[in-house]
Amino acid sequence: MSLAENSSRNAGATGRIGSYLAAHLREYGLLFALIAIMGFFQIVTGGTLLRPINLTNLLLQNSYIIIMALGMLVVIVAGHIDLSVGSVMGFIGALAAVMIVNHELPIGVTMLTCVAVGAVIGGAQGYWIAYWKIPSFIVTLAGMLVFRGLSLWLLEGQSVGPFPREFQVIATGFVPDILPGGEAFKALLGVRNFNVLAFATGLVAASWVVWSGLRQRAQNRAYGIEDEPRAFFMARIAVIAIALVFILYKLATFRGLPNVLLTMGVLTIIYAFITERTVLGRRIYALGGNEKAAKLSGIKTERLTFLAFVNMGILAAVAGLVFAARLNTATPKAGFALELDVIAAVFIGGASMSGGVGKIVGAVVGAFLMGVLNNGMSIMGIGIDYQQMIKGLVLLAAVIFDVYNKKKG
Repeated sequence: MSLAENSSRNAGATGRIGSYLAAHLREYGLLFALIAIMGFFQIVTGGTLLRPINLTNLLLQNSYIIIMALGMLVVIVAGHIDLSVGSVMGFIGALAAVMIVNHELPIGVTMLTCVAVGAVIGGAQGYWIAYWKIPSFIVTLAGMLVFRGLSLWLLEGQSVGPFPREFQVIATGFVPDILPGGEAFKALLGVRNFNVLAFATGLVAASWVVWSGLRQRAQNRAYGIEDEPRAFFMARIAVIAIALVFILYKLATFRGLPNVLLTMGVLTIIYAFITERTVLGRRIYALGGNEKAAKLSGIKTERLTFLAFVNMGILAAVAGLVFAARLNTATPKAGFALELDVIAAVFIGGASMSGGVGKIVGAVVGAFLMGVLNNGMSIMGIGIDYQQMIKGLVLLAAVIFDVYNKKKG
């Protein structure tokens, strides 16, 4: 091959990578931003950000945000919004406290009741939005005020707690290490603790990421679908796999897998599968993209909107239980303004304001990005006033980027 042909081939490959990256800047820009922000805070905090205890706290602090972000992504993709999730979360925590602490009801009964109440709340709001066509902004704004008041009434303006240890483990417990070899790893690595199950989970997760990526790439080629450049694909898969192994290794040297990490992981996988691999998921995107066209194609748009809000209510209830268990008490101000963090996570994660666009993984990464920002700025001693301003600017930048992409397209 001549020098001219080789240069032309390299230029073509570089141009292909550049054009692919420009076309998918929404997804990859978020991943690059998260890596850059984590690298920045790791340096300026002297390595504190990625210490095992801080990584564990980061997961615990953002667990309820991520759980609600899954439901909020579905709502926003469907073309709506829910401003009541923070208040609903606080109300469910208050309900759990009254049932468990005041009335000493069984924990299992309380949890099932709270999830059912969350579904009813979501259904009540979804009914007016879906069948009466009242804007979701108005209905959920009213819900935010109603459930904030109900929390105050239910708790009589006072904090209720503490919870039994059996309830607290929902948020603060860790999965016991059931695999052998912990002592050998401790001696080999010179660490005080090592959870073999956590490290093995990281290896399995990284292997699954590599396998699923190669499988999807092979399917795309078989169907003639244009895929990302090979070098870019390999780099992306390697970064994700190494990050998973690294984070799970860090957790293994502390206390292992938090219970909420399993909850978040299972829910993320379920919702990613539903939104990306099922007919129901495609219908949700069609609803958000063009409701009239979706209805004309035979999709029951009212029922789909109703179910989206029922789902949001259920996840807000789960988040309320996790939040109350982590705080070990229910307070009248629980969940105050938390809906803004949830909505910000979804928009930063790549969802579109007009609906029809967004991915579950993007919402989770967006939530982690916001969590890293909060955590890093707190470690640096930055005041809450500056933190709020910085988070607001990040959200504004994400929305401007979304609008710019639409105009460019």
